[in-house]
Amino acid sequence: MVGLFAGIGGLELGLSEQGWSTELLCEIDPGAQAVLGARFPDTPVHGDVTKLRSLPSGTELVAAGFPCQDLSQAGLTAGITGSRSGLVDEVFRLVKRRKGPRWLLIENVPFMLQLSRGAAMRHITDALSDLGYTWAYRVVDARSFGLPQRRQRVLMLASRTEDPREVLFGQDAGPVPEGDPSEQPCGFYWTEGTRGLGWAINAVPTLKGGSSIGIASPPAIRLPSGEIVTPGIIGAERLQGFDPDWTAPALSLPGVRAGHRWKLVGNAVSVRMASWVASQLDRPQPHDDSEDTPLLPGQAWPTAAWGRNGSSFRVHRSTWPVHEPYEDLSDFLDDSRLLSARATAGFLKRAKMGNLRFVPGFLDDVESHLDRMGGHPTPRAA
Repeated sequence: MVGLFAGIGGLELGLSEQGWSTELLCEIDPGAQAVLGARFPDTPVHGDVTKLRSLPSGTELVAAGFPCQDLSQAGLTAGITGSRSGLVDEVFRLVKRRKGPRWLLIENVPFMLQLSRGAAMRHITDALSDLGYTWAYRVVDARSFGLPQRRQRVLMLASRTEDPREVLFGQDAGPVPEGDPSEQPCGFYWTEGTRGLGWAINAVPTLKGGSSIGIASPPAIRLPSGEIVTPGIIGAERLQGFDPDWTAPALSLPGVRAGHRWKLVGNAVSVRMASWVASQLDRPQPHDDSEDTPLLPGQAWPTAAWGRNGSSFRVHRSTWPVHEPYEDLSDFLDDSRLLSARATAGFLKRAKMGNLRFVPGFLDDVESHLDRMGGHPTPRAA
């Protein structure tokens, strides 16, 4: 297989757990390149996808978690023609040969289904149809695989010779009821507060490579005790399915700061999500399309669909294909630290300015945490 826009290797690591070997990686970020070089030492790393002339002969699968900055709510929302997310066209350039790879696996943020009324998905599905591919996609939640991170991603699989529906739609466990926020740790974005919160019970909201205040930062977690902490980088790596210190090799490069590891982790693909796809590639299940309904032009993209030859169909599937044993969020906080007084005060100020509704007692806990941290910090000198 070949990994394009490989980041720190989430797709490739997950696929390798089911027996796939990576022949070539392509990634432009120097910090991510350092991680790939250390974690996949026998695999060449190419730096610029636009200068990659062709795929290795006999490539069976191409995995591409193409840049999401132009498609995500936390990013630029410039759309599929943006300078970063528009690089997906390089994927189509590389796989257009008739004897191309058997499988194409694409991953990105679910906001791409909505942005510009679904223009990004139309661009991708039209390109795949033009190349003769049957495609299928499904929005999948990382919590389905036992990780306490509410991270939804679009997984799209396409092939000219196989049926991707048999891979993505064969399992559907449905969501599980949420727990009691008064008895379990709850994650939220301390960098938000006016328009969004990201509230998640016994989970953190999506780890991101950026935030509304312009920095890559961890979410906060309100513990049942009322204390508010943030996970450390090792906890964040584990929340994405990586081993502890997976991104540490990035620090070997001059000028790479510790904060860059948060960006690398936030932009990564969940390892367990990729591993699930790989497991289903080995165990496809026949798809009954009798309840699939035509997806008409102009209709919103659903959480699951498939298409070929210019026709698209809605599939009724949840974002939880399986129920793997769930890991408690508290087990990921070994390197956590208390949320600082300055960060707490900033969040509290934004929360009081906005119109968001909060669970009973939450803002009281924030106030109490601020008091324990020494109260409102002295304003910085100009």
